Amino acid sequence: MLTSSDNNTDNNSDGGSDNNSGNDNNSSDYSGSQYADSQSVSSKGFSIQTINGITYVDGVLIANKTYSLPSDFIPQDPEVPVTSQRSTTSLDRTLMSAWRTMQADASSQGLNIYIASAYRSYSYQVNLYNSYVARDGKAAADTYSSRPGNSEHQTGLCFDLNSIDDSFGDTAEGRWVNDNCYKYGFCIRFPKGKDAYTGYQYESWHLRYVGKDLAAKLYNNGNWISLEEYFGITSEYPD
Repeated sequence: MLTSSDNNTDNNSDGGSDNNSGNDNNSSDYSGSQYADSQSVSSKGFSIQTINGITYVDGVLIANKTYSLPSDFIPQDPEVPVTSQRSTTSLDRTLMSAWRTMQADASSQGLNIYIASAYRSYSYQVNLYNSYVARDGKAAADTYSSRPGNSEHQTGLCFDLNSIDDSFGDTAEGRWVNDNCYKYGFCIRFPKGKDAYTGYQYESWHLRYVGKDLAAKLYNNGNWISLEEYFGITSEYPD
C-alpha cells in the first residue's frame, strides 16, 4: 500500500465464484485452534462466517483490518507448496491458471506484466510492517502496509504487479490491467478514492482473485468498487 519499492518490492501492498476465491470449502484443518467460530450478517445481508479464525463473506475469504488470519495460516490450495516466507508461485491454483491466461493476453498486445510480489508469511509481515513503523510512524504505516495477520498477501489469493508504485497506473500495462483484469477473475483490491472503505491508499498494482462473476460486479462498468463496499463490511483496526 505504499509507493516505493521492497527492498521495496514488498513495500506496499498490503495490502467466490468461478471459483477459488478462498471459498470455505477449501478450508485448511485448524482443528484445536483457539479461535471461536461465529456467524453473522453484513450490513448488506451477506453471510459472515468465521471458521477456525478465518473469515468468509458470502464464501469469499477476507483479510483486512477488521478480519485477521491466524498466524499459522498458509495458502489453502497452492500450485506450489509453501516452503519459504515469500513466494510468487505458492499461490492458489485457480488464480495461477487465470493469471497465465491474463499475462499471455497482455503479451499478445505487446504488454509486459509480471508478478513482483505475492505470498508473504505472517512472520515476514512482522518484520516488514515494523520497518515501516520505524521509518514513518504507525499512523502513516497503517495507510499502506498491513499489520501482521491482516495482510491479504498471507492468503495466497493476491499479488503485486511490476513496479509496485503509483507510476504503474499510468503505464500502458497499468491501464490495460485496470480495464481488463476483471475478465480473468481479478479485481483492483484497493481502488482509487476508496480509502475510507478499504483502509488503504489506492494501489493500481495489487490484484486479488475473486472469480469472474464477482470481479465483474466490482469492476462496475469501469468505476471500481471495493470488496468492503460490495459486501457491506468494514476494514478498521480496533485501535
